[in-house]
Amino acid sequence: MTQNDTYQPLDRYRQLAEKSPDLISRHAPDDFSFIDVNPAVEKLLGYSANEIIGRPAYDLFHNEDADTWKNRAQSVTYREGVYTNVYRFQRKDGDYIWLETTSRTIRDPDTGEIEEIICVSRDVTERVVAEQTMTRLARVVEASSDLVMFCSENHLIDYLNEAAIRTMHIDKSRFPTLHLEELLSREGFRQLTDEALPTALRDGNWRGAIPLRPGSMEDRYAEIQQIIAHKRDDGRLQYFSLIGRDVTDQKKAEEEAMQHQLEMAHISRLMSVGEMASGLAHEINQPLAAIANYSRGSLRRIEEGTMSTLEDAAKVFTLIARQAVRAGDIIKRLRSFVKKTEYQRMDFHINGVCEEIAQFLEQEARNENIRYRFRLDDSDPRLNADKVQIEQVILNLLRNAIDAYRHSDKAEKTITISTARARSELRVRIQDEATGISPEQLENLFEPFFTTKDSGLGMGLSISRTIIEAHGGRLWAESDGATGTTFNILLPLER
Repeated sequence: MTQNDTYQPLDRYRQLAEKSPDLISRHAPDDFSFIDVNPAVEKLLGYSANEIIGRPAYDLFHNEDADTWKNRAQSVTYREGVYTNVYRFQRKDGDYIWLETTSRTIRDPDTGEIEEIICVSRDVTERVVAEQTMTRLARVVEASSDLVMFCSENHLIDYLNEAAIRTMHIDKSRFPTLHLEELLSREGFRQLTDEALPTALRDGNWRGAIPLRPGSMEDRYAEIQQIIAHKRDDGRLQYFSLIGRDVTDQKKAEEEAMQHQLEMAHISRLMSVGEMASGLAHEINQPLAAIANYSRGSLRRIEEGTMSTLEDAAKVFTLIARQAVRAGDIIKRLRSFVKKTEYQRMDFHINGVCEEIAQFLEQEARNENIRYRFRLDDSDPRLNADKVQIEQVILNLLRNAIDAYRHSDKAEKTITISTARARSELRVRIQDEATGISPEQLENLFEPFFTTKDSGLGMGLSISRTIIEAHGGRLWAESDGATGTTFNILLPLER
């Protein structure tokens, strides 16, 4: 008889139990004490068989898990006569590990009483910790004020956190048929599919700002600011995470700041016109005086009989009309400058603006015997900006240059106005050759209420810098404190 002939099924079961990496144990029904264990007990719990046999298992349960099996807690499941429980159990070294135990009761066939309980236990600490981590992360995502969305490769959304649902007023019953295109404008969806998602797929991450535009947003503002691509082990896309933010408060703050800036700019323009009142009155008076002179002269000629032909009258009326148009242009330019306007970007030629503002201040410059020198870029660059505000800045700088000559006895007084394009930037320079600005004054020149003039509130340069910075540019001054000052405006040509 060979060894295989005498090898009984019981021996095979014993071999399986002894070689199993799982803890196989038998327990008494009353105190759940260990009756028998396989060798895996030493690796799993640190006890030898002799140390643990006879010891109640309940003594090693974590306090919070001791009665889960007795009370059939949520961690205990039952199926076809087998109980499965996940709980914390203390090792010999005092540390707790998570065990998943499958148990079956063995009953007396005659009385039905439980004779013993057979358990198979395995260490599931890594799995439980991972699940707990995922649960904590899920709670964080749900509690986050950021808008979190998961979408598939075909742009179907299968998850929105509470903040996203609440902000965009999304009906939960729409999952998983809600399409990302429904939450964006046509331009926003194009940017998402053409730029953001491909970048995230290539690099794993994308950051930017794409406005969310669901029909139910009402007066709220939100935008997608980050996209993360989650991939499988084989590199294929699993899903996208889209992270957004409700920026309503930020938008309203920006709008309020812009409105405040517009109000301050308007006040500054009114103050400038008030300060120029004398020069403007003189400038308007010239065409009006010419009209009066032409009219009186014509009446006198008619009375004397020297204007007898329609051709003579037409010449006079042409001269009168020309001066009337000149006066009208001055008033129109003045009204345009002081009119309260909303922030509005437009394309315009910067050279023309410089020439118009210089002409606007022509009388003031003439009163101080100042002449303009223009060095304008031959390409006549086009700028996309709020034209009225840029005009205001140039006017403020030109008036400062004119004021710099008020107490100067120089024979030649010149203000140089130059424009130059350098790649994607435009530089405008206003340069005088008066007495300059001291280093101490230069340091505080753009501070609110700081002024070097005998009169004035000191708000013009501060507002001018605010306007230029709002356009994404810079405004600064250069001076040696003796021979003049140069104000520099640097603006982006493309926005």
